[in-house]
Amino acid sequence: MSGTSPVTSGPGGHGDAFAVFRPRRGRLVALSGAALSVALFSLIAVLLPGPGSGGGWRAGDRVFFAACGVGIAAMLWRYATIRAVPTRTSLTIRNLILTREIPWDAIISIQFSGGDPWVTLDLDDTDNIAVMAIQKADGDWGRREASRLAALIQALGIGRPADGSGGPAGPSDPAAGPSGPIAT
Repeated sequence: MSGTSPVTSGPGGHGDAFAVFRPRRGRLVALSGAALSVALFSLIAVLLPGPGSGGGWRAGDRVFFAACGVGIAAMLWRYATIRAVPTRTSLTIRNLILTREIPWDAIISIQFSGGDPWVTLDLDDTDNIAVMAIQKADGDWGRREASRLAALIQALGIGRPADGSGGPAGPSDPAAGPSGPIAT
């Protein structure tokens, strides 16, 4: 990074290394889908023929259709809010269902290769956790964000050797881990 610390610089050597990780494409699709879901199901609820116009749809049926749209929108909104928040002491990962705070020294390696749609962290308790906020669907942006996360792990992971020969994220290449470089 030509003299800049991964703790003070972001992707490309500028910006904030502690910026929140968020997906781009998935977030846009989820928010658009949520708005479309509410609009479409509400429209269906309004246009269903009631008993007065030759149909058998009652008020409860209409409310059910509108509620389905709101329920789908709520699930899509939750997907749109996935993120990973780095601090100097830990990484807080909010995935679709659970939120978990991981201390930097508990992260053994980072993987972003093969068929996985998002980054996976290997932890010292033999657990693996997905970081859904960094996704392959985001292309180059996703790869840069994975490299930024690898640099943070390397810089802030306490379990690395004192001689600087490597650490939780591996050798001097911030995109490399014990299982190899971050690849897509």
